[in-house]
Amino acid sequence: MLYFNQSQNVNITAEQRYQGLLERLLLSTLIGMPCCLFLFINGTMLFTLRSKSVFCETSRYILLYNLLFADTLLLALSQLLYILAVCRIRLTYPVCGVFAMLTNLTNEISPLTLVVMSLERYVAVCYPLRHATIITIRNTGMAICVVWTVSLLNVLIRVLLLLNFAFEDLQSLQMTDYCSDIAMIPGPMSDLYDKAYTCFVFILASVAITSSYVGVIVAARSASTDKASAQKARNTLLLHLVQLGLSLLSTMHTSIVLSLATTLQRLLIVRIKSIFYVFICILPRCLSSLIYGLRDQTIRPALINHLCGQLKISCPGKG
Repeated sequence: MLYFNQSQNVNITAEQRYQGLLERLLLSTLIGMPCCLFLFINGTMLFTLRSKSVFCETSRYILLYNLLFADTLLLALSQLLYILAVCRIRLTYPVCGVFAMLTNLTNEISPLTLVVMSLERYVAVCYPLRHATIITIRNTGMAICVVWTVSLLNVLIRVLLLLNFAFEDLQSLQMTDYCSDIAMIPGPMSDLYDKAYTCFVFILASVAITSSYVGVIVAARSASTDKASAQKARNTLLLHLVQLGLSLLSTMHTSIVLSLATTLQRLLIVRIKSIFYVFICILPRCLSSLIYGLRDQTIRPALINHLCGQLKISCPGKG
């Protein structure tokens, strides 16, 4: 009888492991499919924005390309780290540090680029006669360089703070947990800097986009302003505010999950984190393609043409 009970316990444990493995495979499949779809859409959008001279010579599309490039790179890095976690692969601290810093770099590009894009719409509506002289290709390139420089300085400061951690006290450079950006904030000083920088960037971005929105509303009441152009700019700025809010949520989602982990079971936390990952981390990175791909009359025909062309190439036997 004792032998039977022991065998039964072993069988139950094996069954639980099988169910856990099956659930991980199911979750990774359900999450991997939309991520691959969004990567395909973003990649096609990036190709579209380099397919015509009008896209390469218009400041608005150049800024959109910069935003999409950063979002696509962040999406690919996030999916790579997710796959490593699902496969239970633990990296070394130096390798994880490289991935974490690249993730932080691309994550900070989005809100700063949204600020520049909002200011460009503000100038286009409020100062239409001076738009061509203010928003030039050269000035746009300088603005993009400033965005990347600020983000790189942020990463450099994070690296310097990370070097203060006593890695020599560790028994091994092999991580005991899965790689993530939160795993590379080992000390209170790094955590304080991360929170302070995030608050500063999102407050700055919120003020800039909101001010641009208010300026466009005021300008729309003027008789000399193009009403249709002002309405489109106002809708675009509202969408930028939504994108900014989702970017803020993606920055905060790890803290939300950690706070829930103190009261909920581990299996439930894994499910909640997977749902957050799809709707808070993955989906916002494809919003720019969906928003501009469907709304912009210049991009939409070219994007649909390239999407249909990609589908025909992938299915050569059809048609």
